[in-house]
Amino acid sequence: MDTDTARPQGCTNFKLHQLGRVVARHYDEYLAAAGMRGTQYSLLSQIVVNGPLRAGELAQRMHLDNSTLTRTLTTLERQGWITRHSGADGRSRLIAATVDGAARRREAQRCWKRAQQALNARLGEAEVVRLHALLDTLTEALDQPVDAEPG
Repeated sequence: MDTDTARPQGCTNFKLHQLGRVVARHYDEYLAAAGMRGTQYSLLSQIVVNGPLRAGELAQRMHLDNSTLTRTLTTLERQGWITRHSGADGRSRLIAATVDGAARRREAQRCWKRAQQALNARLGEAEVVRLHALLDTLTEALDQPVDAEPG
């Protein structure tokens, strides 16, 4: 394909969601051995590594909307992997991992590493490095307020 004259074809949103579903399914297949899904693992990892955190901080770090965050936190809490308690000011709620949650995260991390290694093998490590760089660049560029619609 001649990249100098190539123009975008199709819907970027659709293509990204399609890729997201395929990648999520790949990780979910590996994480099932630890009894969780990719979103749960990512959220629990953030809480274990950076917690205790407020829900707003967690949503911002992970670029999650409130409904997805609340639904996933409820599942993690029901499993006994996190707790939510009042912060020092009495108004905010802090989310922390339980001992069981930290242990489950360690177990899931082994599954995640196998999933990542399998993905690296299928795509090639150099391609994965390029993909990560592109995704980081795009996330930063698109995570800014839209000033105005293009003319």
